[in-house]
Amino acid sequence: MPLATDEDIADLLRDVRHIALVGASDRPERASYEVMSVLLAHGYRVTPVNPALAGQQIHGQTVVANLADVPEPIDMVDIFRNSDAAGPVVDDAIHLGAKAVWMQLGVLNPAAAARAEAAGLRVVMDHCPKIELRRLGIAPIC
Repeated sequence: MPLATDEDIADLLRDVRHIALVGASDRPERASYEVMSVLLAHGYRVTPVNPALAGQQIHGQTVVANLADVPEPIDMVDIFRNSDAAGPVVDDAIHLGAKAVWMQLGVLNPAAAARAEAAGLRVVMDHCPKIELRRLGIAPIC
């Protein structure tokens, strides 16, 4: 079962340092753009992932095409894709040795979550780290 308690979510947000944000957007009106900004402001290292924007910058961070192109170990993969597309992203996260996967609000893929948990990853579904950081009062890690 994916992480559900406030304590589990808070512990995860305190433990991770490097986040790969899959589905990153360079458009300010998109949720992923705002969430990335909040994560950076809280002191996380964030690598944006979007094949259409690879090589460009979002919030001063260079966008990579896919998770395999992330230049350093990944603590958490934050998924801004639809529920069906989340499955292959979770499989990539498992393959690359990420420690956790976080599926954004409205992203539900229980089969992918089960695969991740079976591989030892921590899993959150249908939540937003920006909201949880504020709601749980988690201080910036910088």
